[in-house]
Amino acid sequence: MSNPPASFSPSRVTFAYLTHRNLGTVKKLNSVLFPIKYSDKFYQDIIAPEVEDFCQLIYYNDVPVGNICCRLENKDLYLMTMGVLAPYRSKQLGSQALKRVIQAAASHSKPKIRRIYLHVQVSNIDAKRFYERHGFKEAGIKEDYYKKIMPRDAWILERIVESEDKQDQEKTQS
Repeated sequence: MSNPPASFSPSRVTFAYLTHRNLGTVKKLNSVLFPIKYSDKFYQDIIAPEVEDFCQLIYYNDVPVGNICCRLENKDLYLMTMGVLAPYRSKQLGSQALKRVIQAAASHSKPKIRRIYLHVQVSNIDAKRFYERHGFKEAGIKEDYYKKIMPRDAWILERIVESEDKQDQEKTQS
């Protein structure tokens, strides 16, 4: 039996923890994905051991195409950035990355994470809908959140984190 043509081969989506070795890749992706330049402190913070489950590179067929970066704030997880290069959107890569972070938050115990929250520019309706499809709800609007881009206002979106036990119970009931 012959192998199927390459166009029919299944895609390979993988994730990698952020390290000093791949930080240049993250910086390059961010320069393309986001309209703001991030500080050196931002990049040092995202490779800290305590956030390794919440900050990851997204690969599609071994090509880095996106990333997700969060920080711990007491019992909250703040989703700072998440982006996927335009040609790779609509392939569920962002959804897979977000689900991984949600699962990691649910299993995190020190501290127990109670919610994940983020800001979305009020003009980015597609992003708002994406997060709402993943259980996030609008918690308010932060006026003048963005200093160098217009519009300056941002929606605050949040999702309450359920423990792994509760998630397992819901899966068995469905």
